[in-house]
Amino acid sequence: MSRAHAPILVVALAVLSANVPGLAQPAGAPAAPSTAASAVSQQELDRLLAPIALYPDALIAQILMASTYPLEVVYAARWSKEHPDIKGKALEAEMQKRDWAAEVKALTAVPQVLNQMSENIGWMQKLGDAVLADQKAVLETVQSLRAKAQAAGNLKSTPEQTVRTEVQESKSVIIIEPTQSQTVYVPTYDPNSIYGPWWYSYPPYYMYPPGYYYPPGLAFASGVFWGAVIAGGITWGGGGNWNINVGGGGNWGHHVEHRRGVAYGDNKVAQKYNRGGDRQAVQSREQFRARADSGRSQLQGMDRSQLQNRASAGNRTGGAGDRVASRDAGGRSSGGASTRDFSSRGGSGFSGANSGSSTRQASSRGSSSRGSMGGSRGGGGGRGGGRR
Repeated sequence: MSRAHAPILVVALAVLSANVPGLAQPAGAPAAPSTAASAVSQQELDRLLAPIALYPDALIAQILMASTYPLEVVYAARWSKEHPDIKGKALEAEMQKRDWAAEVKALTAVPQVLNQMSENIGWMQKLGDAVLADQKAVLETVQSLRAKAQAAGNLKSTPEQTVRTEVQESKSVIIIEPTQSQTVYVPTYDPNSIYGPWWYSYPPYYMYPPGYYYPPGLAFASGVFWGAVIAGGITWGGGGNWNINVGGGGNWGHHVEHRRGVAYGDNKVAQKYNRGGDRQAVQSREQFRARADSGRSQLQGMDRSQLQNRASAGNRTGGAGDRVASRDAGGRSSGGASTRDFSSRGGSGFSGANSGSSTRQASSRGSSSRGSMGGSRGGGGGRGGGRR
């Protein structure tokens, strides 16, 4: 994917996370609690983790880590769709050329999961925010859900994966591992019933679109070879020792550079990673787009004479703009290049999204600059202020 598309995708992710409630949900379901206002509730954690809690430990670890880099997941998912035949050692070699986070690269070995994350951006961003806000609570919720599925008789060892219970530091934990160390089987199940009767009025999130048929219990498609590209897992245990690890026992840490400008949904997390202004920037862009849409709607409702009157009124106020432009430091024309850039982006639904204030300034300066240029060519520009 071209790097030129990155700003558009950043805004797209922000818009989607605000307007798309994650995965398929029933019509009329209330929006999930905002992570920006408070810590993630237990209800929301249960709903977010229900679709993946029964995945093997190493796979769920990759999902949790990668969810904190949503834009790179989108890049990787698109790359996987374009290169479906690159697998195994060839895939490992290809991933060495990419500058994505290691945990995002790892998921290219399991394109089914990567695509589900990319196609459900709202859910992925909320999951990543929850991981960054309280990793221990996320992992404890996984264990709680597994215990419910086991009590309901729906979590057992199969030819595809091994399920065992261990006592670590006086706390019982359920571990899920692939039966074959280098082959992973992704389970399919209905999160609304696999854990027994769902205990909240709001249903869990789903990994599949409405109408998808879930077989009873756990079902598995063909296995995927993931080899050395997958590294890491989860450290279960008591005493607060609940951590995602990256292999070799080292605890995982979030790397801001792989976030690629996507806003954090939790204020404390944003402050921790020195990105407190990201959400404000997104809100500013959204406000600008709302005003622009309103202006376009008004223009579309006008006839020719009304449009001409509006244009004439704009020209009569151009003199002040010319004087401001002439006072620009170094005698530069204030509007030319910026206005051309803005015009060239006009066909995009995200035009002006990178800087709302600079775009408004460019628009006003562009009008005044054209008025000045018209006057200097001797063509009049009288109503626009002309030459001084």
